[in-house]
Amino acid sequence: MKTKSIKYILAAGLVCCGLSATMTSCSDVLDEQPRSQFDPTFFNTKAGIEGGLTSLYAHLRYFYGNGYYLNSLETGTDEYTYAQSADGNFKDADLSGVGSMTPSNSIAGGCWGTAFANINTASGIIENGGEAGIDASLLAEAYFFRAFDYFILVQTYGGVPLDLGAGELKFNTSTVRTSVRNTVPEVYAAIFADLEKAIADLPENPRLTGTATKNLARLYLSKAYLTYAWWLENPNNIPTYPEASRNSSEAQSYFQKAYDMAQQAINNPGPYKLQPTFYDVNVATNDRNSEIMLYADHDENEKYGNGGAGYGWGSGGSPENFAYWMETWNYTEMTAKAASGATINPVQREAVQALGRPWTRMAPIADNFMEGGVWEDAVKAIDSRYDATFTLRYHTNWQKAGSSEPYVFGANGMQVGPNEVYFSWVPESEDSKINYTGADGKLGFGEMAGRPDFVVAVNHISRKKYPINWKLGIYRTDNAGGLGSKVNGGSPRPWNVAKFSEFYLIAAEAAVKLNKNTEARNLVNVLRERAGKQTFNQNDNVVVNIDHSAEMLAATPATITIDYILDERSREFWGEGYRWFDLVRTQKWAERATTYRIAGSGYTDKDLETFTRDIPAGYYLRPIPQGQLDGLMMSTEEKANYQNPAYRN
Repeated sequence: MKTKSIKYILAAGLVCCGLSATMTSCSDVLDEQPRSQFDPTFFNTKAGIEGGLTSLYAHLRYFYGNGYYLNSLETGTDEYTYAQSADGNFKDADLSGVGSMTPSNSIAGGCWGTAFANINTASGIIENGGEAGIDASLLAEAYFFRAFDYFILVQTYGGVPLDLGAGELKFNTSTVRTSVRNTVPEVYAAIFADLEKAIADLPENPRLTGTATKNLARLYLSKAYLTYAWWLENPNNIPTYPEASRNSSEAQSYFQKAYDMAQQAINNPGPYKLQPTFYDVNVATNDRNSEIMLYADHDENEKYGNGGAGYGWGSGGSPENFAYWMETWNYTEMTAKAASGATINPVQREAVQALGRPWTRMAPIADNFMEGGVWEDAVKAIDSRYDATFTLRYHTNWQKAGSSEPYVFGANGMQVGPNEVYFSWVPESEDSKINYTGADGKLGFGEMAGRPDFVVAVNHISRKKYPINWKLGIYRTDNAGGLGSKVNGGSPRPWNVAKFSEFYLIAAEAAVKLNKNTEARNLVNVLRERAGKQTFNQNDNVVVNIDHSAEMLAATPATITIDYILDERSREFWGEGYRWFDLVRTQKWAERATTYRIAGSGYTDKDLETFTRDIPAGYYLRPIPQGQLDGLMMSTEEKANYQNPAYRN
């Protein structure tokens, strides 16, 4: 893999990082201490290497939990579009004519700078760790993260530099302002080598809570094999850059490697396992459970738990976990007449998982909730993932704000008391039973006979109101029975980055490509069987004992296709930042996301409109950030050729 002397500007002389840390043998978690930057000599000591290792985990906060990075991976897909309060960041990503994809927008720069700075840190640890007396199992964490970041980059931009100025995969200590991009095969060769090294040297069990293990490295190696196999096969002739030949006959061998690696991990799970129900995976009170293999960690510690930032009024920037704001509509605009005659907000802003701070930037596409969609009525009836993915019922909470009102008036003039449901999303099949004309005209709610809660059917999802993504919601332990004084800040919850459940879908996808239909169906059914079991209904906040697992298995199609795998991935990982990668990998983005339906941007808008996106083949790669190009000391022609072709002026 030959390259010229190259550079990544942010990964040069001083390796900037939000924080560094030490690690202590008496602790089972990373012990974080603020540090503004590393200089090269920092990696000559054991303490420096250990601090650098902790920074590798801290850097995850600059991807995961960042609302603008989540936007780049969800808006414009078949899951999300821009919502009523969206700014240009979200409209640009939608590709529906309201914005444009350029090298200067946040979609372009979402991961470039953070990833390369972290790669340079990882290389510094790898190069100096041996002499500093660092055990191979610790150095393996650096190998893992270097591969982790390069895998994000190659999926996002195509071929990227492997030489940051000090030689290929070497630690760069001085600014170099020229750069040449390696090809996709060259980058994947480096990813495979680093992950194989990580698997060999990482422990079976994490040395501290949340640190890397053999099976975590297997997850990313299996996914990298799978993604590279698709790239080699290139079924829809999607261009790549820099130009590189693809031998499609090699694709099957990589699909086989992906299948074998995922199966090996499933059969040797180590400390990981599936949770009993889907609810258990994502409920905040069970964060850091055995299904979560990697997370961008946060906690309620004001000084260290968020990279040094507080949780009061959120900044809307990293390292805060603020992404959940984007998928939350402004439910606080509901008003109701109370028993005393006063007008109050029956559902107020609260630091609980079902609610949280509303920003109304990203709205789920209505087609998903209608006939033929991933959440169609037949799915809603038996799949617990629907209840454990969305806030569908909005419970009153005015009493937590100190009001003593005994009730408010809801639909049909009926009384709604404390903690009771004031508004609900109902299935499409219920739409014909709803009277939208006699209810609360301000918000476009409807009424159903005999129900005190206002309702809207999910076939009327709009850019203004829509189901909240419950999985990502805030949770605090210090609300003291109130609404929570820090509801406007970032969430102190960890952001789940990698889940053991994905092994089943990686192996199933590879099995489809290998014509192993029985194996694919069996793998998918492991997760579908679990999805049929429910022990807690989060929307009703009640313990239940429901088992639709037999029905879920019976509903699995006889033949598993890639489209069905994508449907299952959506139901399993909805809104968590997987979707753009999934659609780009399988080359299904344009096919599945070119048209979508949603109602308008007003509260009373209920009729669906059809929107069309322009998703050219060249957009399967994101643009190289303009800031990177501006910092290069190269000719105008060289800079132009550095950019991915679809984004050249």
